[in-house]
Amino acid sequence: MSKVIEVRNLVKVYGKRATAFEALKGVSLDINSGESVAIVGKSGSGKSTLMHLLALLDKPTSGTIKIDGVDSTKLSNRELNKLRNRTFGFVFQQFFMNPNDTVLENVILPLKIAGIGGKERRHLAEKALETVELSERKRNKATNLSGGQKQRVCIARAIINNPKIIFADEPTGNLDSATGEKVIKLLFDLNKEQGVTLIIVTHDEDLARLCDRQIRIVDGRISEGLEDAPKGEWVDGKWKMKVPAELEKEGN
Repeated sequence: MSKVIEVRNLVKVYGKRATAFEALKGVSLDINSGESVAIVGKSGSGKSTLMHLLALLDKPTSGTIKIDGVDSTKLSNRELNKLRNRTFGFVFQQFFMNPNDTVLENVILPLKIAGIGGKERRHLAEKALETVELSERKRNKATNLSGGQKQRVCIARAIINNPKIIFADEPTGNLDSATGEKVIKLLFDLNKEQGVTLIIVTHDEDLARLCDRQIRIVDGRISEGLEDAPKGEWVDGKWKMKVPAELEKEGN
C-alpha cells in the first residue's frame, strides 16, 4: 500500500508565552491509501486539532505533513487550497449548509470553487445525490431536510470532486442510532468499494472499531492504539463485529 499521508514531529501551539498551550506534542504517523482510520480521544485530547492539520485547514507550529509525497508546509495558501479542494472531502458533525439554497446548490459548491463548468457541475452533483439516494430531494431547500438527509447531502458534497480522502468529524454525533447506521454504511461503502481513504475523528469506541486501524490521542500525543480490536462488517444491512478466532474459541 502506498502512503497517502505522512506526518513527522507535528507540533501545534496556541497562544504565546504565558498563555501558550501545546495541543499536539510531536505527533508522527502514516496513513495508507484506501485505509479506514479512526482518530480517537477524549474532549481536549488534540484529536480535532490533528484532523484540522491533516486536512490542511490549519497550519502546524512545526513538523511536516506530506500528502501524496508533497510537503504541504512548503506550499503557498493558493497551492494549499487547490490541493485541499482536489484531494479531500469533508463530513462534519455540523452540516455547514446554506439553508435557503436547494440540495443541488449545496452539493455543487465545491465544484464552483474549483471552477468547473455549469453543465458538468450539475451532472456530477446529480450523480453524487444518486449515490446517497437523495435524487428526489435535489430541488428541496436544505432547511426542510431531516438531520439524516442533511448528513447525506454533506456526504454527496464530500464525494462530488472524487476525493482520495474523506475526513469525517463525529459524523453521527447529531443523529439517532438508526440514521447514524445508514450514514456510516455510506461512508464505509465508499471506502471499501471505491477505495477512498476514510479518516474518522470520534470519541465513539464502537464506531472506531469498525475501522482498519485506530490512533488514540492522549494529551496531544499518540498513545497505544487499538490495532488488535475486533473489526466490523456489514451483514444483512447491519454492522456485525468480527471476533478474532482465539476469542471465539474461548467463548465456546
